[in-house]
Amino acid sequence: MTVDTKPTFTIYYGTFVNPVSISDLEYVVTGAIGVNDKSGTIEFVERNVSSVDQVLADKASLLVQYTVNVISNTDKQASFFFPGFFDTHIHAPQYPNCGIFGKSTLLDWLETYTFPLESSLSNIDKAKFVYNKVIDRTLRSGTTTASYYATVHVGATKALADVALERGQRAFVGRVCMTQNSPDYYCDASEEAAQAADLEVIDYVTGLDPTRERVAPILTPRFAPSCTPATMKWMGQVMHERDLACQTHLSENVKEIAWVKELFPENDSYTDVYDKAGILGKRTILAHCVHLSDTEVATIKARGSGISHCPTSNSSITSGEAPMRRYLDAGVKCSLGTDLSGGYAPSVLEVARQALLVSRHVAMKSSRGDADKLSVAEVLCLGTIGGAQVCEMADQLGSFEVGKKWDAQLIDLEVENSPVDVFEWQEPRIGEGGEDLNRLENLVAKWLFGGDDRNVSRVWVDGRQVIGSK
Repeated sequence: MTVDTKPTFTIYYGTFVNPVSISDLEYVVTGAIGVNDKSGTIEFVERNVSSVDQVLADKASLLVQYTVNVISNTDKQASFFFPGFFDTHIHAPQYPNCGIFGKSTLLDWLETYTFPLESSLSNIDKAKFVYNKVIDRTLRSGTTTASYYATVHVGATKALADVALERGQRAFVGRVCMTQNSPDYYCDASEEAAQAADLEVIDYVTGLDPTRERVAPILTPRFAPSCTPATMKWMGQVMHERDLACQTHLSENVKEIAWVKELFPENDSYTDVYDKAGILGKRTILAHCVHLSDTEVATIKARGSGISHCPTSNSSITSGEAPMRRYLDAGVKCSLGTDLSGGYAPSVLEVARQALLVSRHVAMKSSRGDADKLSVAEVLCLGTIGGAQVCEMADQLGSFEVGKKWDAQLIDLEVENSPVDVFEWQEPRIGEGGEDLNRLENLVAKWLFGGDDRNVSRVWVDGRQVIGSK
């Protein structure tokens, strides 16, 4: 018996929707994307093709060296390939508390719900159980890359990195640093202990994936009130010495901002606290940013840092409405975060939906009116290419382009028990030109406003299918 030892190559044929900038989606009714399965890299993107046979013929000189597989979505009229989502702000240990926040706002919510739950994950078996649950749920919701906050515990943070790598999700994994103004039962023993713990986690995660392409360490000062100036300054030094990403919270809540002013009276603003510590850089993710001054926005732009917009959380715990159009117009990198469990949903699609609605509430109260609204295309771009830009990975991820990785989801609006009803006259039909594209654009809008994880048929990370039937 002859065994075919050729490497494999997959052609994804059919309809795809592609973010081409932070504000524009490309709609392709019939196209083909070729992926080298070994590297997970896109090697060609073809638009307006008539058949798979045409693609095979046109690419014969390339494909002769491979065993070729074809995955097509043309059997479904209301189906399309879409890049995987980025969740740039998510607290993995808080997943069990999704939807639990009562009438609280940020600071009392932390004391009442968050710190007790996070502290209980010192039990590594419990932590692994929770982390498997949250990674499974986010993958099933189309999230292929997530930036995770873990807990203060070294062992449990290592476990989160292990689970992410095992389950196939790209992940930044950070041990939460808390060296002051934290509960006695849940904080670092000292600044020196926090530094040693961070270095141990950084070395462990780097050992799991020295390329940092699949899992990578990320420095994680919880927020300015919970970290001493010396701790943050040390993080700034390590961040630059080891070329690390950083994530923290910024200007989420009015009372929090006032507290920061009391704690750091010598600083001009909340943003200035981080800037003086040296932790604002091109790979710094700043979650929330609901209440920023123009000076703070300018500083964030100048440092190349990015914002993670968390509208479900900001609404749920009454933090406010972030003016995202203002930040985008200023040229700041912006993305979306679920912020579990301040946010009630593990789905970036839900966050995109809420980002659009929050922008309309901002517009209703603004003298700028409609100019402050975000569009369907913009919020979906924030959840894909925007996340890649904030994580400084836009050369690798976030859209379907030659040389990028095949991190993707197959959306099916006609799946059994779909929350979205698509009528026959709304389905794109090959060969109808502009009408085709209009129908596809409308399908994407129906998905944004009505879809959920039931519509995610398959998910791939790095060219490997991690969700869905083969």
